[in-house]
Amino acid sequence: MAEQRTSIHGQWSSRFAFILAATGSAVGLGNIWKFPYMAGENGGGAFVLVYIACIALVGLPIMMAEVMLGRRGRQSPINTMRTLAREEGRSGLWQYLGWGGVIAGFFILSYYSVIAGWTMAYFFRTIGGTFDGVTAEVAGQVFGNLVSDPERLLAWHTIFMVLTTVVVSRGVEHGLEKSVRFLMPALFIILILLVGYAMSQGAFMQGVHFLFDADFSKLSADVVLKAMGQAFFTLSLGMGAIMIYGSYLPSDASIARTTFTIVVMDTLVALLAGLAIFPIVFGNGMTADQGVGLIFKVLPIAFGQMPMGTVFGGLFFLLLLFAAWTSAISLIEPAAAWLVENHGMNRIYAAVACGMAAWLLGVGTVLSFNLWAEVTLFDKTFFDLMDYLTSNVMLPLGGLSIALFAGWAMSRNASQDELRLKLSYHLWRFLIRFVSPVLVALVFLNAIGVLSFGRG
Repeated sequence: MAEQRTSIHGQWSSRFAFILAATGSAVGLGNIWKFPYMAGENGGGAFVLVYIACIALVGLPIMMAEVMLGRRGRQSPINTMRTLAREEGRSGLWQYLGWGGVIAGFFILSYYSVIAGWTMAYFFRTIGGTFDGVTAEVAGQVFGNLVSDPERLLAWHTIFMVLTTVVVSRGVEHGLEKSVRFLMPALFIILILLVGYAMSQGAFMQGVHFLFDADFSKLSADVVLKAMGQAFFTLSLGMGAIMIYGSYLPSDASIARTTFTIVVMDTLVALLAGLAIFPIVFGNGMTADQGVGLIFKVLPIAFGQMPMGTVFGGLFFLLLLFAAWTSAISLIEPAAAWLVENHGMNRIYAAVACGMAAWLLGVGTVLSFNLWAEVTLFDKTFFDLMDYLTSNVMLPLGGLSIALFAGWAMSRNASQDELRLKLSYHLWRFLIRFVSPVLVALVFLNAIGVLSFGRG
């Protein structure tokens, strides 16, 4: 029976440890880098309201389902889906849901490590005074010089991957849990310090109004789909990370309460990041719609012109680094767990093998910004292609498959037994069967261009 199954990798020491770890997986560059610039480009408050609604209708039900599948299977995502499909009398093809998640997470890690390397480089540049009094032209040159230098990018990519591999090699309790017990509180402390600093810069209320005053005239179908997509992707769904973390969750922990806490904390981080960033942007006479360059090209200018900007700029990029690190360790864990289960590797060898393979794949991303910048496939560089495949194809398909398996392939008795909900079970089952799959499918079809709402 599922209740007697245990993970060979160990388990979290408590429900709180799981909350920290899963929140660490969900909180990443997407919250602190991507959410603010997407809100900035898509109208602020109206986008934020739609985002929160989609978190409730899409993110929460699917995260509950993914944690439920992980805890019931108590194995790597691939073996979990194989086991659960067999128990439910379903096709063995469901194991490819697990394969897709593990591969997607592995692909994401390969380029995530390169972007995380940028944050490390910017941390040292900021505290070293590189951006003191910097102009927009010089800030752009600093970023351009970094990404155009393959040796420098490769060095930062290597350092970050080593840090990630070391944590995973130490196992669940001594590696994953110990790291998030330090990194997550540190992340929240730094974020609150940055919000406090933003409050002293004179444009805090402008940032508050931008984030929370809803101008629905700025909403379009395309903006709604973007908010829905961001809500889904910010929670690390469909990439095996939440499923493998769920497999380490103690049997007596409430999946519903635990998942709700994680979703609230993840959303809180995104909103706090907006409250930290936009007042600084507005206070320095800049606009919010700066796109992907908001963090690496615009904020260094602002920090360079502020009192104590070196200190708080350094804290900001340290925050980004911690967020990236907690996400990265969750991305490598599913593949490492599979190697331990299926090939008899010990934890250290499995982590090193996965780290080296992801590092090697990441070299393609490193080179796509410089030596391979003109090399394209389907009009995309290596990095753009990896990002497109994972974000627009693999993750939505993974999330859709999780919803379909949990809602339709898994028996009502099995899901009730694992979730242990009463009245709210019927609401969850309705959402996971009818609402979440339709909304994720819309995001997927929009992302691959089948739908084109609001696109001139």
